[in-house]
Amino acid sequence: MKNENGVTLISLTIYIIALAVVVAVIAVLSGFFFKNTKGIGENIDLIGEYTRFNTFFSDEVNHENIRVLACETQKDGSNNVQKSYIVFSNGVQYTFVKGNKGIYMNKVKISRDVENCEFTYKIEEGKQVVQVDFAVKDWTKQTTFTLKI
Repeated sequence: MKNENGVTLISLTIYIIALAVVVAVIAVLSGFFFKNTKGIGENIDLIGEYTRFNTFFSDEVNHENIRVLACETQKDGSNNVQKSYIVFSNGVQYTFVKGNKGIYMNKVKISRDVENCEFTYKIEEGKQVVQVDFAVKDWTKQTTFTLKI
């Protein structure tokens, strides 16, 4: 009887086919996983821009005895916001510039990739109210702040 030590050509072929099937299944599953996580990351970035802006703006609005000195929105011929700003009594100014898609607190850029941001100031029932219309790509948010007097 002959001693058979080693791998035959048939068993080698079976190993290679099995390994190819395992690699293909792992590739398909990881492809689904990474495609889904990329979409989640993009949405988090959009909301993150609003959160960053809202953190600064909420802090400003919640100061005691803060007042709005100026609030203006400049629009083009088709009623699109080109520039919008609001100035508070403590000297802080928030400005949206459509040209570079940014929101600035004084001269520091606090949000990027912003499609639209419009500040509106009004007095309702004796209270100073600031409304902010915010848009990043296809995500929009409208927030109303009441100033403490």
